[in-house]
Amino acid sequence: MLTITDVRTVLLTGPCTNDRFILEVRKLRSAAFVEIHTGGGPVGVGETYAGYFCPEIVPEIVAFFRPILVGQKLDPTKPVGPQIAELWRRMFHCGNFWCRVGVGAIVLTAIEAALWDLMGKAVKKPVHELLGGAKHKRLKGYATGGPSNYPKSRLAEKVDYYHGLGFRAFKVGAGKVENGAFDDGGTDASSIAAFEGDKAAFLRKHVGKEVDILFDGHMGNSPVGVWDLKTAAAVMQAVRPHGLFFFEEPLPYSDAAAYAELAAGTDVPIAGGECLSTMSEWREYLRRDSFDIAQPDASYVGGIGEFMIIAKELEARGKRIATHAWGAAGSLMQNIHAGFAAGNTCILEVPPDFADLHKRIMGDSFQMKDGHILPPTTPGLGLTISDEVKRLFPFVPGTGEFNSVPGKVLTT
Repeated sequence: MLTITDVRTVLLTGPCTNDRFILEVRKLRSAAFVEIHTGGGPVGVGETYAGYFCPEIVPEIVAFFRPILVGQKLDPTKPVGPQIAELWRRMFHCGNFWCRVGVGAIVLTAIEAALWDLMGKAVKKPVHELLGGAKHKRLKGYATGGPSNYPKSRLAEKVDYYHGLGFRAFKVGAGKVENGAFDDGGTDASSIAAFEGDKAAFLRKHVGKEVDILFDGHMGNSPVGVWDLKTAAAVMQAVRPHGLFFFEEPLPYSDAAAYAELAAGTDVPIAGGECLSTMSEWREYLRRDSFDIAQPDASYVGGIGEFMIIAKELEARGKRIATHAWGAAGSLMQNIHAGFAAGNTCILEVPPDFADLHKRIMGDSFQMKDGHILPPTTPGLGLTISDEVKRLFPFVPGTGEFNSVPGKVLTT
């Protein structure tokens, strides 16, 4: 029997990546982890993606939920899922006026993930086994490449770099970054579409037919304006001849109906969902079939349990999953375990050439061979935050990512 003795938040700041192309726009990353202690027993670790954006608020929310967990007992000899689900239900119910969706649920994700990690370590099984077992022998991983670095020679160099790391699929953002400045590629629907179509043609010619190309509109977190339905539709028409695996977030999340109309009007697979938290927020997008390929994030969506509920509903509707994972080590491993446990996962997002903030926490839990991720074998989620890691990567306030506006400008 395990007794929860403490629930702690660990905030860390370190290099965003070793990827020199992403380093052109983002040097540091912060991350928020939750540790669940059991008085000398295993320590469960989970991450919330909120730590990348607004790390300072995470400790207070964790402290709100902490009394619900301290003193609770978990029995590794009994089914794990129902025990975690009951603790999640108590926390969710306690804060349901403000955590049905949004930051409360997003932080709750880390606590719930830490419970899964704790129990996996206790029974010496990887979390995907506790979720019903891996449904895939391997899954293709794609290098999430952030911006489209220009000029085109630079973009080609970027793609070749990912190929050299072993990836056979990659994703780049809409618009371009050149000489440190972002440009969305045009001023109206026609010019934006022409720019993206030209980029897609260039990349397809450069990599050939055997490599998967993915585009990201970043309309859930765009540094400039967002596209309307007319612009998104024009872009899809322009990139259509070049066989994209999917086009992610071509619209903001303010209109599920617009996403559905776009998806129904093009055969370019439309992806999205990384900004949606809990089934409460997902339900409208599911009902409308707004995404061809959905992107729940097991460090954001409310919990691994919520991820699996959403995945099952998507599978019933004939929709595939491509996990989102742009947090640190916990985010990556939570999504890999959940992705392997979901039968409809088609590809996994991987931050390429990750820096020490990933490596030192997940050790050798992440394994990729021939461009494919292998099911993890390490007990739990495969996460450990050592005292050395806490010493090496002390939290730096103000390092969360946000879109610059007058009065609040991102400098890190």
